[in-house]
Amino acid sequence: MKIPIEGSWLNLLKDEFTQDYFKKLCVEVEADYLINEPPIYPPEDLIFNAFNLTPISEVKVVILGQDPYHGDNQAHGLAFSVPDGVRIPPSLKNIYKEIKADVGRDIAESGNLERWAKQGVLLLNSTLTVPAGEAGGHQGRGWETFTDAVIKKISEEREHVVFILWGNFAQQKAALIDGTRHLIIKSPHPSPLSASRGFFGSRPFSKTNRYLKKNGSAEIEW
Repeated sequence: MKIPIEGSWLNLLKDEFTQDYFKKLCVEVEADYLINEPPIYPPEDLIFNAFNLTPISEVKVVILGQDPYHGDNQAHGLAFSVPDGVRIPPSLKNIYKEIKADVGRDIAESGNLERWAKQGVLLLNSTLTVPAGEAGGHQGRGWETFTDAVIKKISEEREHVVFILWGNFAQQKAALIDGTRHLIIKSPHPSPLSASRGFFGSRPFSKTNRYLKKNGSAEIEW
């Protein structure tokens, strides 16, 4: 599998790419793309899209998801995001509702979050590929080891980053982050199953912007 990843990430993660687990992961995922039964998402050239849109030097916020969307034409390498023209998924609808309530921004018509990525929001899924219709189908293959290393590197190399951890799975990653150098925001997941249990009203977007402003970074236009 090719690794079309932006240069600063390639340099930062070069040791990770040489690890046996990552080489095995690449062989297995490449085989799945070639067989294409079922199709694998996102398209192979978008696996590292989050990294390519947000170089390490520009990372101000990390929002952690779990898996790419497993429906046709949904996943494009950014957690919680879908391409223009694709129906907005339920969790993202709830995220938009909280943005409206929190910072007053009108609810967007598109679910494409590239506009966030280009402002320094790394939209990172813990697992970067998924078979069609099989949520979690590529969990346990090695992606989690890789993305855990990414989180650790960001924590070590950057300062004053906001890590937004929604749901129990994401919150477990707090152990990888130096909370004395960064802001960690935790709440229930925005999915319809849990949004009413504390995600709504958690105000992560205004909290993020206050922290960024306090530490001399431009606020995110959510």
